[in-house]
Amino acid sequence: MKRIFAVAISLALLVMAPGLATAEPTHQQAINFVIQRALSQRGVPFAYGGGNVAGPSLGTVAVEPPVGATAPTLGDDPLSPNAGAAGLSLAPVASPVAEQRVSRMGFDASGLVVYAFAGAGIKMPRSSGEQYKVGQKVLPSQALPGDLIFYGPEGSQSVALFIGNGQMIEATDPAVTVSPVRTNGMTPYLVRIIA
Repeated sequence: MKRIFAVAISLALLVMAPGLATAEPTHQQAINFVIQRALSQRGVPFAYGGGNVAGPSLGTVAVEPPVGATAPTLGDDPLSPNAGAAGLSLAPVASPVAEQRVSRMGFDASGLVVYAFAGAGIKMPRSSGEQYKVGQKVLPSQALPGDLIFYGPEGSQSVALFIGNGQMIEATDPAVTVSPVRTNGMTPYLVRIIA
């Protein structure tokens, strides 16, 4: 008899409090999940154009030319079309080797944001400039964990995820890292995606 009474009370509680019986994430749980998903990628290499909803992807990274490397010198041959009057060269004598890019798996800033929010079922645009246009604009003084911090005109240069206590996580060279919030070059507003 006691068991039947206990089951009846349990069912009555479930009917009266349907929110307790569902497993839908709360607002705060979604924000925490986004932050944890981003934090799980600490140490993943930076790669421009890298990152998507599934995680790190193929991007590129600049590599330093070898020390002392220079581009070929133009105009050394006095008979060449680059020679000026009296065989003088019109071209520079030496110039540094142009920056080279190589492919690598990793994240760029907006790719990390795409990945982090995808875990909460939120589809984000791929570029930081487009990410700046979505969500609710908030002043830096109103920042909450989960807000996005943008850099450059209209957020076009970079984006980071505010994680609280003056800290942010971002994909920057050399790798995804947690660092103090930088205000230099920051846009006037942060963007709140989960409001």
